[in-house]
Amino acid sequence: MSTLPAIYDQIDKRTLEILERRRSSPRVERRGWLVRRALFVADVCGLTAAFLVSEQLFGGGISANGHLGTPGEYLLFVCSLPAWAVAAKLYGLYDKDEERTDHSTTQDFTGVFHLITVVTWLIFVVSRFTPVHPELKKLLVFWACAVLSVPLARTAGRAFCRRQIQYLQNTVIVGAGEVGQSLARKLLRHPEYGLNLVGFVDRDPIEPAHDLVHVAMLGGSDELIDLVGLLDIERVIFAFSTGGHRESVYLIRMLNDLNVQVDVVPRFFEVIGGGVDVHTVEGVPVIGLPPFKLSRSSALMKRSLDVLGALVGLVLLSPLFAMLALLIKLDSRGPIFFRQVRAGSGHSVFRIWKLRTMTADADENKAELAHLNKHRAPGGDPRMFKIDNDPRVTRVGAYLRRLSLDELPQLINVLRGEMSLVGPRPLILEEHEHIREWAERRLALKPGITGLWQVLGRDEIGFEEMTRLDYLYVTSWSIGRDVSLVLRTLPRILFSKSS
Repeated sequence: MSTLPAIYDQIDKRTLEILERRRSSPRVERRGWLVRRALFVADVCGLTAAFLVSEQLFGGGISANGHLGTPGEYLLFVCSLPAWAVAAKLYGLYDKDEERTDHSTTQDFTGVFHLITVVTWLIFVVSRFTPVHPELKKLLVFWACAVLSVPLARTAGRAFCRRQIQYLQNTVIVGAGEVGQSLARKLLRHPEYGLNLVGFVDRDPIEPAHDLVHVAMLGGSDELIDLVGLLDIERVIFAFSTGGHRESVYLIRMLNDLNVQVDVVPRFFEVIGGGVDVHTVEGVPVIGLPPFKLSRSSALMKRSLDVLGALVGLVLLSPLFAMLALLIKLDSRGPIFFRQVRAGSGHSVFRIWKLRTMTADADENKAELAHLNKHRAPGGDPRMFKIDNDPRVTRVGAYLRRLSLDELPQLINVLRGEMSLVGPRPLILEEHEHIREWAERRLALKPGITGLWQVLGRDEIGFEEMTRLDYLYVTSWSIGRDVSLVLRTLPRILFSKSS
C-alpha cells in the first residue's frame, strides 16, 4: 500500500485544500444529510407560501357550515406538514441528489406535481366526510400556488446546498483509459455536480491527456479500499478498469459495506440514453433499447409545442427584439440579422435567423483567423471552429452571445417548420460534411434552438461528443425530456462563463 505522504504528493493543491476542509465536517453530515434537510425546509416554505396566498384571497372560514376560523386553519396546516414530508419521502423526493450527480428540480417536477395534486384532492375528498371542509376555490388556489412555489423553493434550496462544502463528494475513478479520462474531463467541466475528483485508480493506466496531467494516479485497484479510508472517498466510479469482472464485483460489494456511493459506466454507454427501460430475465437485469420511431401523435405534439412556444416567444419578446436591434445598429455597421445556411433534418438545408454579433465582414475574415481556432490545439477537434475572445465579435455581440440572446430569432425558423425548440445542434455545412453512418440518425429530427449540447457544455463539447449526444437525444426522444431540456437551458445560459 502506498504511504499517505506519497499519495498526498500526487494530489493537486486545490484537491488537498478540499480534503482538509472536508475532514472538519462529520461524515454523517454530508450531501445526503444536507440536501434532505434543505429540501424539507424548501417544501415547508413553498407550501406555507401557497397556504398564505389562499388565506389572503379567501379569508379564514373553512366552510359555510362549520368554521374553524383563522387560528384553527393555521394550526391544522402546521399539523399537516409532517404528513406532507412523509408523502414526499414516499415519492422519493429527498433521496435522488445523493445518488445522481446531475439531479435537478426539473427532474423531480413531475413527482412534486403529482404529490401536490394527489394530497390536495385527497384532503378535499376526506373533508367531505367531516363537519368542516375547505372551499373548493380555496383548495384550487392553494394547489396552483403550491405547484409553482414548491419547485421554486426547491431550486433555491439546491442552489444553497451546492455552495456548501458538505455538498462536495470526494470521488475516485476506477479506470484511467479513454473512457475514464473522458469522464474525468466532464466532471472537471461541471463543478455543479459537486464531485471533487481526487484521482484515478488503475494498475495499468494509459498516458494522461494534456488537460488531465494534474489529476493524480493513486495506485492500483487492489489499493482502492484503503484509499477510501485515507482520502475520505464518498463516491467511486467504475469506468472500464484493467481489473477483471470478478475483481470489480468484489470491490463494489466491499464499497457498499463502507457506505460509499458506487457508479458504474455501463457497456455500450454510447447508445444507452437516460430513459432506458430495465427489465429482468430470471433475476438478471436487462437494459431495453427500443427502435426509434416517432409516431404521428408524438410528431403532432412536438410540432404543436413548437408552434405554441414560438408564437408566445415572438409576441412576448418583441419589445426586447426592438431594443436589441437598436443596440446592434448603434454599435456597428451592418444588418441587424445574420443569415447562414445550416443543415436541417433529412439532408435539407435552410437559412438560420440570428442577431448579428460580429462585424459585417466576419465571414470574409474567417480564413485569416483559422490559426486561432481553439479546437486546433492538442485535445481539440479541428472539425469545429471556435475562437476565444474572437476579434470579430462586437461589443454588443459579446453580451448577446454570453446570454444566447442572438439565438432568439430562431423562433422564426421554428414557426416556419425548419427548426424545433429542442433538437440536435444546427450544423453549418462544413461541419455537416463530417456526419457519417450511425451519426446520420441525428437528421431524423429537426435541429433545435436548445438541446443536450446546449445544456451540457455548448462550445466546450467536441464534435464526436456532440454527435453522440444528438444520437442519444434522437433515439431516446420523449416530450417530457424536451420540456426538461427547455427548463434546464435558462440557468445554464445565465450562469455560463462562455463569451
